[in-house]
Amino acid sequence: MISATLNQELRNYAIGDKLRALRLKKKMGLVELGRHTALSAGLLSKVERGKLFPTLPTLLRIAMVFGVGLEYFFSEDRKRHIVGIVRRSERKCFPERPDGRDISFYFESLDFAALERRLNAYHAEFEPLQAGKARTHEHSGVEFLFMLRDRLEITVATITHVLDADDSIYFDSSLPHSYRRTSRKPCSALVITVP
Repeated sequence: MISATLNQELRNYAIGDKLRALRLKKKMGLVELGRHTALSAGLLSKVERGKLFPTLPTLLRIAMVFGVGLEYFFSEDRKRHIVGIVRRSERKCFPERPDGRDISFYFESLDFAALERRLNAYHAEFEPLQAGKARTHEHSGVEFLFMLRDRLEITVATITHVLDADDSIYFDSSLPHSYRRTSRKPCSALVITVP
């Protein structure tokens, strides 16, 4: 149990309001956020309503899902911080799917230190395609992909494009799209999405 003074000081940061704003901006429900963070929807709801203050490791787990740093929740004037540097040693690698099964690619956020981002930048490492067809997905906005290594097939809607190192593609990411690594060599790209 924390004192009334500490409780009030923590409330001044409006952590729950900031979490709710991030979640709604991504059009994500509490259950979906729970799957990404391995936290219960009930716990997340309590945090959003200011009934519970998360520990720093818990808050960091939440922050990483949204590609923000802890400072996002504690900064008074978030818009002033327009420079964000992410060192290679600070990046965390995540599977495409939170359940860790049938993974097409792994990604690392390259811009989580920047606050109030207008785009999301990732380094993606593509895995060899397992048995079956490449899984499609879609999300609002646009996507830009710049190939760093090897060759990748990208299918957007019904058209497949083959990209080699130093090739790039820009497309409407609300269309179903999928990625397919075509060889056994390491395959990676810089991916930028804009909501």
